[in-house]
Amino acid sequence: MNKNRRNFLLGTSAVATTAAVAGYKDTLKTAVTMSRNGKAVDDPIYTNSLLTEGKVTNKFIKNDNFSIRTSVCNGCTTHCGVRVKVDNKKEEVVKVTGNPYSPLSSDPWLDFNTPLSESFKVLSKDSKLSSLYRSTACARGNVVFDKINDKLRVLKPLKRVGKRGENKWIEIEIEQLLEEVTKGGNLFGEGEVEGLSSIRDLKTPLKQSNPEMGPKANQLCILGTGDEGRKAFMVHRFRNAFGTVNYQGHTSICGLSMRSGEAAYLGDFKKYPHLKPDFEYCEYLLTFGTAPGQAGNPFKRQAKLLSKGRVNENLKCVTIAPMLTNSDNIAVGDKSEWIPILPGGDLAFAMGLLQVIIKENLYNEKYLSIPSKEAQTSLKEASFTNATHLIIQDKDDNSKVLKIDNKELVIDEKDGVLKEASIVKQAKLFVDDIVLYKNKTYKVKSAMTLLKENAFEYDLEFFSNECGISKDKIIQTAREFTSHGRKAAIDCHGGTMHTTGFYTTYAIMMLGAMIGNLNYKGGMSAGGGRYKDFKGSKYNLISYDGKIKPKGYRIDKTRVAYEKTAEYKQKLSQGKNPYPAKDTWYPFTNALESEIVTNSANDYPYKLKALISWNANFIYGQSGMQNIKKLLENPKTSIPLIIAIDPFINETSQYADYIVPDSVIYETWGITSAWAGHQTKINTLRFPTIKPKQATFKNGEPICMDSFMIELGKKLNLPGFGKNAILGKDGKKYPLNAAKDFYIRAFENIALDKGGVPNISDKEISLANLEPYVKTLKDICGENWRKTAYIMARGGRFENKEDGYIKNKLVHKYENMINIYNQTVGTSFHSMTGERFHGTPRFYLARLNNGEFLNKVYPKQKYPILAFSYKSNVLSQSTASSTKMQEIRFSTYIDMNPKTAKKNSLRHGDMVKISSEDGVVTGMLRYRNGIYPECIGIEHGLGRDAEGAVEVKINDKTFEARIARKSGVNINKLGLLDKSRKLATLSDFVVGSNARQAIPVKISKV
Repeated sequence: MNKNRRNFLLGTSAVATTAAVAGYKDTLKTAVTMSRNGKAVDDPIYTNSLLTEGKVTNKFIKNDNFSIRTSVCNGCTTHCGVRVKVDNKKEEVVKVTGNPYSPLSSDPWLDFNTPLSESFKVLSKDSKLSSLYRSTACARGNVVFDKINDKLRVLKPLKRVGKRGENKWIEIEIEQLLEEVTKGGNLFGEGEVEGLSSIRDLKTPLKQSNPEMGPKANQLCILGTGDEGRKAFMVHRFRNAFGTVNYQGHTSICGLSMRSGEAAYLGDFKKYPHLKPDFEYCEYLLTFGTAPGQAGNPFKRQAKLLSKGRVNENLKCVTIAPMLTNSDNIAVGDKSEWIPILPGGDLAFAMGLLQVIIKENLYNEKYLSIPSKEAQTSLKEASFTNATHLIIQDKDDNSKVLKIDNKELVIDEKDGVLKEASIVKQAKLFVDDIVLYKNKTYKVKSAMTLLKENAFEYDLEFFSNECGISKDKIIQTAREFTSHGRKAAIDCHGGTMHTTGFYTTYAIMMLGAMIGNLNYKGGMSAGGGRYKDFKGSKYNLISYDGKIKPKGYRIDKTRVAYEKTAEYKQKLSQGKNPYPAKDTWYPFTNALESEIVTNSANDYPYKLKALISWNANFIYGQSGMQNIKKLLENPKTSIPLIIAIDPFINETSQYADYIVPDSVIYETWGITSAWAGHQTKINTLRFPTIKPKQATFKNGEPICMDSFMIELGKKLNLPGFGKNAILGKDGKKYPLNAAKDFYIRAFENIALDKGGVPNISDKEISLANLEPYVKTLKDICGENWRKTAYIMARGGRFENKEDGYIKNKLVHKYENMINIYNQTVGTSFHSMTGERFHGTPRFYLARLNNGEFLNKVYPKQKYPILAFSYKSNVLSQSTASSTKMQEIRFSTYIDMNPKTAKKNSLRHGDMVKISSEDGVVTGMLRYRNGIYPECIGIEHGLGRDAEGAVEVKINDKTFEARIARKSGVNINKLGLLDKSRKLATLSDFVVGSNARQAIPVKISKV
C-alpha cells in the first residue's frame, strides 16, 4: 500500500492528529471535524442534520421549532400527499416526507380516523409498524421545494420592454397591469392592442360570414397546465364568466393519444375517463412504453405496488419499450421481462396479439357474448361490451349500430333470433349476415367480426416486422397474457405519442376486453373516485348567477365535425368535393394546446386577440416547438396580447407581454385527486404552509392565479366574483374576494360528504399547526369549522383501504359499456382525406395528416435512426428551477446501443449532432446496452432555454444564464412539421396529439 495513503487511513481512523501525514493536513482537518474547509459542523456524529419534528416516548411531543403541515407535492403530475416541515424562525420549508394517511405516499395507509399523535408514533424509529406504514417522498419531492427561494422567481408583475422573446422586462404594479390588459391601447409602441374589456363581447359574431363560430369573446383563449388542484377555479369561475369557449390543458403534448384511445374504448368522449391496472392483485402486467418503477402516473404508488406484487404475490411485469427500464429487475427472476420493441411499433405488436388471441380462441367468449347491462346483472358480471352488437354495412346508415327505437338489436345465441339486446343473456359473437326486422333487411356485421377483420388484415409476419418482435414472442405473450383470466392487465401512456397513437391505445385496451378484466380484482380499474368537493352538499362552487355556457367553434377545431361547418356546406352547395378541408378538424378530441398558435396565425378557423397562459409551457413540451417560437415573436402574426401567469420565466412565458406572479408548490391552494391507480376515494388538500413570497394586492392577498382572476373578474364586471358570488345549497350567498373563500368551502363540502367526518380536537389543531387558520375557518365554515380542520390536518380525505374491494370485484366500478366498436369514431371522417375512420382498432403505418407514409417522406437511407423520449423517476418538466435537483441529475444524454454507436464510428462520451428534417440537437453520447439497435433515447426534463438557462434583464439588473439550467438535451427540438399542413407540427392523424416519438433522424460526430 502507498505509504501516504496508509498513513492517511491510520490518521483518520485514530482521529488523533490532523498533521499525521504531510500533504493531507487540510483534508484531515475536514475529515476529523466532519466539516468543510475546517469549519466545525453542529454535531460530530449527526453533522448538520435537522432537529427532529418531535420525539416519541409513550406519546408524541412536538418540537415547537417546527411546524408540520400537510400539503400536495407538485414536483410532477402525480400530486402525492405529503407532510411539510417548516422552520418557524426562518419561515422556510426544510424537509418534505410522505403523508401516512395518503394512498399515494403509503401502502397500506393509515385508517383515516387514526389520531394524529398516533400517526407520528407509528412512524417513529422504535415502532414495530414503522416499516409497514413507512411514508415517503421521491427524489423530486425531497428537493423541488427549493424553487420557492429561487433567485429568478417572478415576485412582481412584469411587462416586456423589448421585442417578444428578448427577455427584457420592467416591474410594474398589479393595478397598472390590470388597467392595461383590460383597456388595451398602444401598450408597447407597436400599434394598438385590443383589451379584454372590448374582446369580451357576447353578442357580436367574431366572423359575420360564419356566425356559428360564436361571439367575439371566443377570441380570448386560456391555456392551463395539468390539473394541479385549481383547474375548476379557472374553468368554471373565470372561463365561463368571460364567455369564451377556449380553454385547453396540456393533454395534447402529454398523453392525449392514450386518453383518447381509452375514451373510445370506454365510450365517453366528454369526460375522457381512463383505466389503470389494479397492481394490488394483478398476476400478469403488460405495460407499453411506460414503466411503473420509473414513470407513469401515479408512479411512486405504482412502483411500491409493483415491488410488493413481485416479492409477496405472484405478479409478473412485462415491459414493452425500446429501452430497458427500472421496472425490469434481475433480482425478481422470471417475474420480470423486457420485450424490446421498435419506437412506434406498439400498434403492430398489439394487433398481432389480438390476432393470436382470436385465432387460438384465447378470448373469454362467455363474457364477450353479454350484450347488455341487464344481462351483466343477471349473470353477476362486472362489466359488458358491445362485441355482439350489429353494425350496419348498407349505404344508408353505414357504420351505425343497428337500433330500433334507440334499442340495440343482437342475435340470440340460443335460438338465432334477432332481438333487443336487453332481453338476451348470451348473443351471437361473430355475425356477418343479412337480417330482417319489421319487414326491413339490413346487411350487418357484429363488432367482434369487424375487430377480427382488422386483426387479420395483415399476417403475423407483417406485424412482427413492423414492431421488431419475433412471431414466436408475439404468440407466447398472447398465450401467457390470457392464461391468467381476469388477473391480467395492460397499461400505456406517453410511449403512444406518435402519428398512430390513438389506434395504438385503442388496440392495447382491447386486450383487456378479450379477457373481461374491467372492474375485477387484479384487472383494470377506473379508480375509486373522489368525495364531492367543488359541487357538494353545502356549496355549488362551479355554479353562480350569470354563468355563461360558451358557444361556437374552438380555436383548436376540436369537438366539432368538419361536416357540420359552413365551409363543408358551402362546397357541397357549389357542387364541389368538400374534401380536403382547409385544415384538419377533430370531431371527438377534447383539447389541442399544440394547435392554437398555428391556427391563430393561419386565421383558421379564426384569429385570437388575447391569450392567458397559466403555468403552461407548450414551447418546451411540444415536439417541433421551434416553429411555434417564430410565430410568437410577431404579435401581429400570432396573438396580439399574451398574459402569462407564471412563477418563473419559462420557455413559453418569455414570449408573453405581461407576466403575473403565481404561488409556488407549498404556497398554493388546491384539491387534487389521483389517476386511476387506486381503488378508493381520494381528495388531497393543499393550502399555504408558508406565507407566499410574491407581491400583494391592496387588500393584502398575494398575487397568484386565483387572486388575479378574482381581481380581473371584478375589473371586467364579470359574474361570479365579489359580493354574493358563491351559492350555498341553503339559498344563501357568500363573497368571493380571496382564494380562501373558494377553497375552504370546497374543503367543507368534502368534510360533510357521506355523513361527514368527526370534529377535530384542540390538541390535534396544535399538532397540525392549524392555529393560523382557526379564525378563517370559523368565519367561513361556522359550526362545521372543526370538521373542515379535521381533513386539513390529515391532508385530505381518504377512504380506507379495505373499502376498495368486495370479494373478487372492485367496489367502485366503471358502469358504462366497453366499446369493441365505437360508433362515434366509425361514423367520423378525416377532414383532409375524406376517409372514414374505423370504429375498431386497426393497423396504420406512421403517416402525415394527408396519408403519406413517414417511411416514404423520410426514407431510412437518409434517416436511419429512430429517436424516442423517455421519462425518469427524477426529472420532470417542473423541476428545471430546482437547484438541488441539479445535484441529483445534472444533465441528460443521447443514449445509444454500443453496437449501433460503433457501427457509426462513435464512442462513449463523444459530442454528437442529431438531425431530423426540421431540427437539430447536440449532446453527449452515452452507451446503453439496454436499448433497441438503430435507435436513440433522450430523457425528458432538461435541455432548457429558459428558467435561468438564458440571460434575462429586469429593470436595470441583468441575470446571467446558468449553464446548469441549459445542460442536457431536449428531444422536442427534433420535432417534425407536417408538410401536408400549413405551419402545423406532426401529430396523430385521428386526434391531433403531438407526435414526439419515433422521429426519423441521423447522427454525426460534432
